Amino acid sequence: MKADVDAEAVFPEKVQQEKIERVTTGDRIWHEVMSWFWVILAFLFIEGTLVQARVIPSGSMEHTVLIGDHLIVSRIGYDAGIPFTNVHVPLWRNPKRQQIIVFRAPLPEQGFPDFIKRTIGLPGDTIEIKHGIVYINGNALAEPYRPDPPNPQENRGPYKVPAGDYFMMGDNRENSYDSRYWGFVPRENIIGTPLMIYMSIDAPEDVWEPGHVGERFETYLNAIIHPGEVRWRRLFHIF
Repeated sequence: MKADVDAEAVFPEKVQQEKIERVTTGDRIWHEVMSWFWVILAFLFIEGTLVQARVIPSGSMEHTVLIGDHLIVSRIGYDAGIPFTNVHVPLWRNPKRQQIIVFRAPLPEQGFPDFIKRTIGLPGDTIEIKHGIVYINGNALAEPYRPDPPNPQENRGPYKVPAGDYFMMGDNRENSYDSRYWGFVPRENIIGTPLMIYMSIDAPEDVWEPGHVGERFETYLNAIIHPGEVRWRRLFHIF
């Protein structure tokens, strides 16, 4: 204690400067921690309630969206949740007929993967497919977004959509794993609707499947080196 008093008495300016530096360093660390805290909090809020980014891994919605399209998906009014968890709450908006929707597929054995399809049947509807043509409550549905003509060999239904459920189908009917095979989508599984394509890269389907981190990194790097891999005309397309 005596040494501290003597040092402060002999070198008052040096001791005071050290105190200021210690305080300043502590403040900087605290400010940095708080800055990152608010950034992470803002990310969690945006990701959980406003928008999410999605990449299209399959051709079930061609040519509306393509493999390698990167989408901004709006969750506003549809769903709110805590990112990276299964905690979520459905909100006040409901899908409209023929609206494109991102949802958790009712496939527990696959871990409820996120799918993107078009809303075909609403609660209470009767869906029937005759010679590839979709009928809603007895009326043929006009589907100008389909890339190919109806398959005359396809006959399914009728399906009665329960209250609170939806019947989803891909635009590319011959290459779509949808409600025709695994049933209806509960309202609480709805995540949101796509807003915009912010990036589109022409790359093999496997690259965009979950778990292919290395292949994705190589694809992004290749797109920088070879800009022709980017589908520039699709960028900033609004849905």
